[in-house]
Amino acid sequence: MGAGGRMPAPHSKHEADGSPLQRVPYEKPPFTLSQIKKAIPPHCFQRSLFRSFPYLVYDLSLAFLFYYIAISYFHLLPSPLSYIAWPVYWIFQGCICTGVWVIAHECGHHAFSDYQWLDDTVGLILHSALLVPYFSWKYSHRRHHSNTGSLERDEVFVPKPKSQVPWYSKYLNNPPIQFVSLAVTLILGWPLYLAFNVSGRPYNRFACHFDPYGPIYSDRERLQILISDASLFAATFVLYRIAVAEGLTWLICTYGVPLLIVNGFLVMITYLQHTHPALPHYDSSEWDWLRGALATVDRDYGILNKVFHNITDTHVAHHLFSTMPHYHAMEATKAIKPVLGNYYQFDGTPFYKAMWREAKECLYVEPDENFPNKGVFWYRNRF
Repeated sequence: MGAGGRMPAPHSKHEADGSPLQRVPYEKPPFTLSQIKKAIPPHCFQRSLFRSFPYLVYDLSLAFLFYYIAISYFHLLPSPLSYIAWPVYWIFQGCICTGVWVIAHECGHHAFSDYQWLDDTVGLILHSALLVPYFSWKYSHRRHHSNTGSLERDEVFVPKPKSQVPWYSKYLNNPPIQFVSLAVTLILGWPLYLAFNVSGRPYNRFACHFDPYGPIYSDRERLQILISDASLFAATFVLYRIAVAEGLTWLICTYGVPLLIVNGFLVMITYLQHTHPALPHYDSSEWDWLRGALATVDRDYGILNKVFHNITDTHVAHHLFSTMPHYHAMEATKAIKPVLGNYYQFDGTPFYKAMWREAKECLYVEPDENFPNKGVFWYRNRF
């Protein structure tokens, strides 16, 4: 392929298994969702507040500990060490707060406890503290789970067919531009998605996660979108008061930079879960829910798998059973692998290498030439 890319080999039962670039099957699976569920121990579907809450307390305790160390001791360090200490704080705090984000994500799926009101309360508080409109995200994310892999109805990181790619894209298909584009995506991708629906599905008018009357939401959801907006306004006002009292530089160092890291990880995790040379996308002639849910990939982030509550390496199971709590997801993943067979996709490529590879090779989608299934689309990068 162009720009040093490669084309993943079409799936074949006769070819050796194990390659992360081996295409997953696109045919209708020989199993049903019910059969997959029967393979999972029943206790994996049980939510427990007494198991979920300690994870939240643990994450918040570490976040407070890192913050306390930073404000209490960093100013005592000599200059060379302080310049090292702050970046270390940013990385550690950003990773831990990404775990907090994931717990709020669990609340949005009603996987935190058996009480919907409690899940929404906890999720609203946590996401507002991270400047996320909880209910706005919850409803658009629910539609993502309902339409995963659909080129027409999926909500996030929807790839464009080649016919819709701008003519000038081929001139941007080079490493320097790709590096800049990737950096901008990681830094600004999340707020741009929330504010302008960048990388989201196309709507017939302007779509914004802060607009209760926008096309993303139905009439019965509009009040909760307003609640999300009000919570964000309250959080922003608190941050303003902190900046007035402590200074803008202090706020950026203790809160702003770690939040950028959280946003960057959020974009990276979501992108890598749904963008892979071996994964198909479908138009309306081929798409169905189960094949769409299986068009995801588990990744390996090393020790960060645990920090991120395994949202990274159990994503396939999560798309099949989104109300399952994270502390059962690994057991469920192991249970469903024999049922899914080649339909299960795992790529152990280090996430930083995978991000660069996918940014270079997954530029648009189109069906295979001379192939009967014109509703099945695969990633390409050749212009």
